[in-house]
Amino acid sequence: MPLSYSSKAAIIPASTINLLRKNMHPNWKDFLTAQGAVITDGVVSHFQDPSAESNAAKNGTILADLSHHAVIAVTGDDAEAFLHGQFTNDVKKLKGSNIQFNGYCSPKGRLLASFFLWKQNDRYLMQLPTALRESVQKRLTMYVLRSKVKLADASSETIRIGVAGPDAAVLAQKITGAPAPGPNDLFHGEKATVLGLSQNRFEVLSSPEHAPEIWRQLSESAAQVGANHWDWLGVRAGEPVITPATQEQFVPQMTNMDLIDGVSFQKGCYPGQEIVARMQYLGKLKRRMYLVNIAADAVCPGDELFSADLEGQASGMIVNAAPSPNGGFDALAVIQIESARDHEVRFKSLDGPKVHLNQLPYEGVDKA
Repeated sequence: MPLSYSSKAAIIPASTINLLRKNMHPNWKDFLTAQGAVITDGVVSHFQDPSAESNAAKNGTILADLSHHAVIAVTGDDAEAFLHGQFTNDVKKLKGSNIQFNGYCSPKGRLLASFFLWKQNDRYLMQLPTALRESVQKRLTMYVLRSKVKLADASSETIRIGVAGPDAAVLAQKITGAPAPGPNDLFHGEKATVLGLSQNRFEVLSSPEHAPEIWRQLSESAAQVGANHWDWLGVRAGEPVITPATQEQFVPQMTNMDLIDGVSFQKGCYPGQEIVARMQYLGKLKRRMYLVNIAADAVCPGDELFSADLEGQASGMIVNAAPSPNGGFDALAVIQIESARDHEVRFKSLDGPKVHLNQLPYEGVDKA
């Protein structure tokens, strides 16, 4: 039976639940409830028919509320230079018509966050898991010093809607009246901004005033689904999502950020840049991120994987996961390359469920 967002997920701390509830605009919550949404702890679990939603996610065009993501707004005369000196990607290439997948590292080159970043008018917006928003915002603020930069929680300012599937591009075009943006492109319409996340997968940002009208228009041709189905599409797209359970576990290349244009090797310094560059040019990468399926009751970020070649030591770790409409969980997992290639990988122990490797949608990582 298909799963709701909360039925097979990690235990969410009370502090995060409070933030999730805060993220969702109260009028928007009332609107979604009127559409049939079942909302649990600030997250849309489903719209009354989880089985039909699973089929739609697998074969059709879907529509999802994205209030479970948080947004940090960065403003000020020095915003561009400040962010350029903090993140893995080339922030100076953001011109208001494109978006970036980006990363924020510790001085040891380990990821503290991964996120989409874009420029809108005179500010930069970074979208990341709600559980990380407060800590990342606080850490960035510590490094502002005398720069003319301000950071603020902008999660409740706009309504964020996901639309994906075979008809998603046509629907996105109807919203703005312009051709749907391609992957990593952005288009500002009169009532909404549309982000091209990947092929046939878009995010629509609108005001609380216009969002209900847009949702109704999209729902005429797209099935309303819970947040877990949207997260599943992100897993299938091979986008690593760092969470509190996986902070400081991976250098960017381990999560394939170098393969999805999430790292620039031509820009100047940022925290951990020397280590990231050394790995790229001098080191030998021993771990990569794979798309896997696991027949387990629950798969969560930070769960470990094992194989006989490492004699009791973990050979991998789950980055992010979501229930699969095809059964079990699909997940992104960082695994020792030799273990993935030459050995059977198991979930949580050598006696655990087998980890089945699948092909990612981009080149650079073999199915093994």
